[in-house]
Amino acid sequence: MALVLAPGALWAQSGKYSETPSRMVDPMTMRGMVTSPNYLATQAGVDILRAGGNAVDAAIAVASTLAVVYPQMCTLGGDNFWLVYNAKTGELRALNASGRSGEKATIAFYTSRGLSKIPARGFLAANTVPGVVSGWDAAYSYAKGAMGGNLPWARLLESAIGYARDGFPVSPSLARWEAINVDPKDQEFRDFQRFDNFARMYLKAGGKAYATGEVMKLPQLAATLETIARDGADAFYKGPIADRIVAYLHANGGVLTREDFARHTADWVKPIHVPYRDLVACNFPPNTQGMASLEILNIMNKFDVQKLGEGSADYYHLLVEATKQAFADRDRYLTDQDFSPIPLDYLLSAKHGKEQAARIDLKKAAKDVTPLDPKGDTVWLGVVDKDGNAVSLIQSIYHDFGSGIVAGDTGVLLQNRGSFFSLDPKHVNHLEPRKRTFHTLNPAMLLKDGKPYLVYGTMGGEGQPQTQAAIVTRVVDFGMMPQDAINAPRWLHGRTWGASSNDLKLESRVGETVAEELRQRGHPVKVVDAYTDTMGHAGAILIDRKTGVLYGATDPRGDGLAAGY
Repeated sequence: MALVLAPGALWAQSGKYSETPSRMVDPMTMRGMVTSPNYLATQAGVDILRAGGNAVDAAIAVASTLAVVYPQMCTLGGDNFWLVYNAKTGELRALNASGRSGEKATIAFYTSRGLSKIPARGFLAANTVPGVVSGWDAAYSYAKGAMGGNLPWARLLESAIGYARDGFPVSPSLARWEAINVDPKDQEFRDFQRFDNFARMYLKAGGKAYATGEVMKLPQLAATLETIARDGADAFYKGPIADRIVAYLHANGGVLTREDFARHTADWVKPIHVPYRDLVACNFPPNTQGMASLEILNIMNKFDVQKLGEGSADYYHLLVEATKQAFADRDRYLTDQDFSPIPLDYLLSAKHGKEQAARIDLKKAAKDVTPLDPKGDTVWLGVVDKDGNAVSLIQSIYHDFGSGIVAGDTGVLLQNRGSFFSLDPKHVNHLEPRKRTFHTLNPAMLLKDGKPYLVYGTMGGEGQPQTQAAIVTRVVDFGMMPQDAINAPRWLHGRTWGASSNDLKLESRVGETVAEELRQRGHPVKVVDAYTDTMGHAGAILIDRKTGVLYGATDPRGDGLAAGY
């Protein structure tokens, strides 16, 4: 079935989710659009577009601002992944700016210390090089040569520097995660007062969390950003910032070395894709779970999704069962392809999608397909500029506030992404030096006739492929506007921290009738809040090629803003 409906063609007739707050409507423009999970960051990107910057310029401004005002989700100490569409060449490129494990990060290093798994927090959790700054740098260099000019590099970091130096009001999301992470009852994951530098930088006197609206200033981070603005990415990887990060880690038993930073590179790789109706769904190759996101769509392509009815028990059941099939492949294969080959051509083939679809019982939940437990605290952002260039970018530090380690006087909060490596040498994602770990991050685009139709993505670990599938099916199969697609009730199949088994979380707006039908089919349903950020913070930009109108969308579950000029 080949179907791409005009924006709102079906959905405008029903107004099914009219209980959604009225402020959540699709902003429209014909020049440039930015969406991100924080209003200050979005405005930084719009300022860059208005000043003549391209989509990559704006994405760097947004991402760097998020690294200041949204530290619970991303910082300079994390990783990022980019999909970049060049309107001049018609080319879609993918940039992997994830860090590799350190040269001293071995299974023996951890097991000799009596550890059976890598700690989720602390100095031993910070065992991969931060890739964020290298991603900004590589994307900027590409755009400068291939897109025809950029604004000056330092101009792109002005917003981030200003908020770090002069302060910013703490958002509801940041306040919430601060409060969660000063809980002394959870010593392993939460009690962040025990990390002195973190407490000095991100908490108030006495180790108390900031409240919404209180002003946070990060002067050490401002100084680091100013150095990067002046001296470029080399200052972070081969200069004084790297020296100070490594010296601090070594003084506290950490594993990263000066050589680890100096050897780091961000790499351009080939995007992966599958057809979906008469569009092409594009995503990121391993070491990310983009393959799982595409496998879900590859399976859904074998069904008449529109006939199921949006919001029906059949709709949710099929998407959950497709997710189980995709996650089974992900968990079997996903790691750094430089260390273990992955049969992507087969996994994304129409033949394999048909085989997976045939294994799905439309009336009964499968019990023997069990996903892993990769959590993720992340940001996704999208930009489309006046020339049609587009960026889908995802940036993360893994768990909320990453490792909890702020490196000396740099103000850089380091990620704990490397804690997801296994210490079992037989595991496909086992720890080895200079290896990229399994990443949940995967930015996405839908192309129509070779050009971006929908730029979309989300934070949320296990939920990323599932929310991406929700957005695509709701926009493509049901003709929903992107904001309606994101507002609509979501679900999450998988584990959350501390859970011994999987469940199927449904936002309460799904309704008890549908929830009970899913229980009858064997799903372990757990009803959660109507708009819970457990589902992640999604965003999207739809490009109507006939009118030239850009429709932006952001998530009511977060602090986001979609805006154009």
